[in-house]
Amino acid sequence: MKDIENRCKVALVQATPVMFDKAAGCEKTISLIKEASENNPDLIVFPELFIPGYPYGMTFGFTVGSRNEDGRKDWKVYYENSILVPGPETDAIGKAAKEAGAYVSVGVSERVEESATLYNTNIIFSPEGELIYVHRKLKPTGSERVVWGDADKYYFPVVDTPWGRMGSLICWESYMPLARVALYEKGVGIYISPNTNDNEEWQATIRHIAIEGHCYFINSDMYFKKEDYPDDLHCPEEIDRLNDIVCRGGSCIVDPYGHYVTEPVWDKEEIIYADLDMSMVYASRMEFDACGHYSRPDAVKLVIDDK
Repeated sequence: MKDIENRCKVALVQATPVMFDKAAGCEKTISLIKEASENNPDLIVFPELFIPGYPYGMTFGFTVGSRNEDGRKDWKVYYENSILVPGPETDAIGKAAKEAGAYVSVGVSERVEESATLYNTNIIFSPEGELIYVHRKLKPTGSERVVWGDADKYYFPVVDTPWGRMGSLICWESYMPLARVALYEKGVGIYISPNTNDNEEWQATIRHIAIEGHCYFINSDMYFKKEDYPDDLHCPEEIDRLNDIVCRGGSCIVDPYGHYVTEPVWDKEEIIYADLDMSMVYASRMEFDACGHYSRPDAVKLVIDDK
């Protein structure tokens, strides 16, 4: 087995997306990568759908059995500001990752040109600027299903890094027990969770997962307000109903024993820095390794589709 480096410096970006604007969103992403790089991180992590933002509270005109034209117009704007993977935006972010010399994880709305389907996708770039990881959300949550499709590939990829393996599940994918186990089976020591979950129950969830997987849990959320939505949406009444602060954030890092390495950050933009002692991951598995010595594959096992 190759030697694992003991330290990983993380820059966890809690920031406000530029809603419905992929060009400005890409520029902000690159600017934040440059800002974080001043502290020489090994890994820079952004939230779910950071480009072009999470359209919280919007229905896009869908009701059971019908749609409306104003909602369809708003969806088209969101579609046009979703990005190709790979594409010009990933090329630009990859260049920024290379200049920073860091792995960079970003949540995006992915647009597939041939089918016009959107996917809620997390992508990771290497320190050399290469796009090395694509994961599409397996099952969009609730009404997300009228915006993004179910993943049709890229189910459970992992990245081999100098400090061990890392992978991601997006938001409520982490409530899918077998999806979590799929990552544990692959030996992840860093579990990245780009999400839009600012409730108290989520904090209990992420601490449990860190203990269950004996891994570091990177809880990456965003902070945005009602005023951050575009002024020219065709269904403004949906935005008017929202609270002034739409998502409070709560980004943090949890260690393999379920303790906060960094406390949750609320109600502001901030880049959170932490040095992760990766030796803790392997030491913590001495008494519990969910897919190793503390498992019974003869009685219960998971079959993973690596499509």
